[in-house]
Amino acid sequence: MGDSVGARTTPDPALHHTGPLQPGTVPHFRVARPSRDLGAAVRFYTKGLGFDILASFSDHAGFDGVIIGHEAWPYHLEFTRRPADPVLPRPTDEDLLVFYLPDPSEWRTAVHNVREHGGRELPSTNPYWNERGIMFQDPDGYLIVLQNAAWP
Repeated sequence: MGDSVGARTTPDPALHHTGPLQPGTVPHFRVARPSRDLGAAVRFYTKGLGFDILASFSDHAGFDGVIIGHEAWPYHLEFTRRPADPVLPRPTDEDLLVFYLPDPSEWRTAVHNVREHGGRELPSTNPYWNERGIMFQDPDGYLIVLQNAAWP
């Protein structure tokens, strides 16, 4: 059985880093998701949210894909498609990408851009996200929240 919520565990010392990171060793975080239409997903995130295309690949072990983000940010998104055996996205109402945008002007611009580039606005089933944010559905049905707040 897995750990219960709130259970205290001893951290693995190999995963705990306390000193400054060396150049080229900064961890990155990638969210990879299947896409029905790579072009639509890329347009939504590049035009709507201002991401850049960082890399793309075609027929890599049967997968086509695009990696988007910003060069200096420690995270990026990857959208893939297996043309011979497509996996359909199956997001739920709790599968969210939340973007904290504390500057009201930047937040309004992002909301406008996402609306202009196909973002379908939906109310969140979690009322917290509706208080200071707006939830959108991307072309594959995944949900993003543009939250007008700073991360606490």
